[in-house]
Amino acid sequence: MNRAAILGTGSCLPRRVLANTDLEKMVDTSDEWITVRTGIRERRIAGAGEETSRLAAEASRRALAMAGVSAEEVDLIIVGTMTSEKAMPSCACLVQKELGAVNAFALDVNAACSGFLYSLDVADKYILANPAMKVLVIGAENLSARINWQDRSTCVLFGDGAGACLLTGASDGRGLLGSRLMADGRLWHLLHMDAAPSLNPDLIPEDYAGPYIRMAGQEVFKYAVRAMQDGVAQVLAKVGADPAEVALVIPHQANIRIINSLGDRLDIPAEKIYINVHKYGNTSAASMPIALDEANREGRLAPGDLVLFCAFGGGFTWGAAVLRW
Repeated sequence: MNRAAILGTGSCLPRRVLANTDLEKMVDTSDEWITVRTGIRERRIAGAGEETSRLAAEASRRALAMAGVSAEEVDLIIVGTMTSEKAMPSCACLVQKELGAVNAFALDVNAACSGFLYSLDVADKYILANPAMKVLVIGAENLSARINWQDRSTCVLFGDGAGACLLTGASDGRGLLGSRLMADGRLWHLLHMDAAPSLNPDLIPEDYAGPYIRMAGQEVFKYAVRAMQDGVAQVLAKVGADPAEVALVIPHQANIRIINSLGDRLDIPAEKIYINVHKYGNTSAASMPIALDEANREGRLAPGDLVLFCAFGGGFTWGAAVLRW
């Protein structure tokens, strides 16, 4: 049976590091307060020439180099993002241009922090239909462009970056075994980001405050842990696997308390959970592919390992996937 298997991974982080001690000078907060409540110590902030599409393209180049595949061989580019530098064309089209992937078609997926997981599932469907396809799946965000830097409840959480992986069909047991994706639009108001101001005055919301991320943190925390636990249980049942069989969990890197709570509920030991939230903060759709690339390059993944992905994001969107390495 053919499955969508990963040939190579890559990631790209902006050069500028913004530490908690830097934020102390910008807003009423402290290094201790941020670290204890979130686990975040620093994050990367994009600068000139580090637009979302350029970070995504560089992560993709590194994934292609690992796979030994040229940009011209790529058939499809999918970018999970909610912070492309343009509303149109898509970030994926800009990545195609940057790479010179002239034979690929391209599209974006906006599922907030679940964007990489949703994009992985889309790629899987194309590869199941045509196993010879080579598909770049990217998660890329410049959340610093959508933060209210006077709102201490959100500005301490987010960072910028991109991660990518190249997939194609494999019939040797490797690849995506299954996924479970979910959404609940009724709860959008708990975590959302308004678009740029409307040029039609009749369509400007009464409470419009700017194109910033707004979040009810405590409510999101409660939903996130419960939803990801449910998603993981469903996907493991779907593929017939037990939590004890999982070699590595790569969760969305939102908050160390969410990650630890999820591990406790699933009875998965801490050494099996990959964590880099302390270095990069919450990079939304980019967090899991960045973590995947780091784990891969650190030698944390061996052939045959079961890898579990899980995410939760605005929308609400959430889900989980199991891949055999």
